[in-house]
Amino acid sequence: MYRIGVDLGGTNIAVGVVDKDNKIIGRGKRKTNMPRPAEEILKDIVAAIRLACEDAGISTDEILSVGIGTPGTVNKQTGVIEYANNLAFDQVPAVKILKSMLDVPYYLENDANAAALGEAMAGAGVGKKSFVAVTLGTGVGGGIVVNGKIWSGCNGAGGELGHISIKFDGEPCNCGRVGCWERYASATALIKQTKAMMEQHPESKMWELCGGDIHNAGGRTAYDAMRLGDAWATKVVRQYEKYVAVGTVNLINAMQPEMICFGGGISNEGETLLAPVRDYVEQYRYSRYCNTQTEICRATLGNDAGIIGAALLDA
Repeated sequence: MYRIGVDLGGTNIAVGVVDKDNKIIGRGKRKTNMPRPAEEILKDIVAAIRLACEDAGISTDEILSVGIGTPGTVNKQTGVIEYANNLAFDQVPAVKILKSMLDVPYYLENDANAAALGEAMAGAGVGKKSFVAVTLGTGVGGGIVVNGKIWSGCNGAGGELGHISIKFDGEPCNCGRVGCWERYASATALIKQTKAMMEQHPESKMWELCGGDIHNAGGRTAYDAMRLGDAWATKVVRQYEKYVAVGTVNLINAMQPEMICFGGGISNEGETLLAPVRDYVEQYRYSRYCNTQTEICRATLGNDAGIIGAALLDA
C-alpha cells in the first residue's frame, strides 16, 4: 500500500506516490488554472492522483491514504477548506467532494505545515524532536513539528511565522498588522529593497545585471552584485540578513527548537545567507550561555517537501 501526497498551489497541482521509505516513486501534475470553481480544481486533483499512480505502476486500489497540503485554513475534523484567498476557496467541503470521485481516506493540512512535516520526517530534520521550517518565498511561510506531529495551535492557525512582528511601527502587512517578518525577510521584500537601492544609486552594478531595466531585479540580483564587489548591493544583503536574523532570534527565544531550517528560493544562497544569520543569532539569542543551542541549516527536500509531508499526514 502507498500514500499519496498532494501539494495544491496557486499555479500547479503536484502529486506524488510515496513509498514506505518516504521516497516519491511516481508523479502527476495539473495546472491549477485559477480562477475557476473549487469542484473543477478538486476534479483535477483526482486526475493528477491517477496520473501519479500510473507513473508509479500501481492501481488506485493500492492507495492507503491521500494527504493534501493546501493554502489557507483547514478544518481537519470536517474535511473543509475553510478559507484560502488565493484559491478563492470559502468553506469548501473538499473531502466530501473528493470521496465522491475517488473513495479513499483523505487528510487536509495547511501547505506550509505539510512542507514542514516533510522536511522534519524525511529531510533536514530527521531525528529531531522539535523542528521549525521557515520558507523565504513570496511571503515567509513556516511550520512547527514536535515529536513528529504538526503543532498548529488550538484552532489550526498556529505556525504563521511570517506574521510575527520585528518592527512595531513598521510597514503595513496584508494581515492587518505592521512590521511583520515577511514584510522584511521574504523574497518579495528583498526584491523591493533591491529596487529601492537601485533607484538611489544608478552607478550600482545591480543595474548592469538587470540590463538597465529595474523590472528585471530579482531575489538574486543583490547577492550577484555583491559578489562583483558592489558596495550598494552589499548594503542591501547585509540589511536583509539582519531582518532574517532578527525573526530567527524571536523564534529561538520563544521555542528553543532543536533545529530551524530555511527553504525557499533565497535559501539557495546557502552559507552566504546562513553564516551571517548564525553570527547575529549567537550574539543576541537569550540562550547564548546554554550548552545546547538551536541548529540553523538549509532545507534539503526542495519542492518535494510539501508532497512528502502531505503523504505523511495519516502517519
